[in-house]
Amino acid sequence: MSQVITGTPLAGRVAVVTGASSGIGAATAERLAALGAKVAVAARRKDNLGDLVARITVAGGTALAVPLDVTDRDAVTAAATQVTDQLGRADLVVNNAGVQLISPIEDLKVDDWQRQIDLNITGVMNVLAAFVPHLVAAADAGGPADLITTSSIAATRILEKFSVYSGTKAYLSHFSRLARVELGRKMVRVSAIEPGMVDTELPDHVTDPDASTLMADLLRDIECLSPADVAETVAFIAAAPRHVNLSEITILPTAQPV
Repeated sequence: MSQVITGTPLAGRVAVVTGASSGIGAATAERLAALGAKVAVAARRKDNLGDLVARITVAGGTALAVPLDVTDRDAVTAAATQVTDQLGRADLVVNNAGVQLISPIEDLKVDDWQRQIDLNITGVMNVLAAFVPHLVAAADAGGPADLITTSSIAATRILEKFSVYSGTKAYLSHFSRLARVELGRKMVRVSAIEPGMVDTELPDHVTDPDASTLMADLLRDIECLSPADVAETVAFIAAAPRHVNLSEITILPTAQPV
């Protein structure tokens, strides 16, 4: 996606991006920083975060590396304090950490099921618990406040062998709808983004041969989304006027069939 937002509409804002060590998270952090936000980048891979912070700094932005496993609630709570102390109160949270492990139900890969539930659901809820008070306070002070969650087109499509992954993403999409009802009254915007096929490392985690082939074929046969495409969508949501909540956005490659 060509960059369509210009200037620094996010100046003065403090953003937190989880799952920022690669892909959508890294691209989003760079784009938000380019638009003026101070950005805390959180993920488990410390070296990747260091490289990301260096790129943002060289480009003239401000970033803070926060090595973090979002499934550790105490660590997420401590991270929220660190962000406040070093960058200021967060008013833009991009809940992006996630994993995709595809297999038939009958394979009973229960460890993979649990890993997806722990990261895609519990991790997201840990981040929400740590930062929602900050978002409410930012909105009370009269500024914009955004809670943006990366869901997936799998939340609404019936895709064979995606059952557990799709279930976790369906949770995120529907939870966002429900949370918006409560938080919207407090002027906190809640948004879910449901991307289709994005050219990231996420498909590399898939071990089922048929699912791996399906994704490889899509990457080969159509022009898939880039992480920058999704990042620009996040930026568009965050840069909208305070009274405008783009609550659900599905973003697909034009040629993706399902």
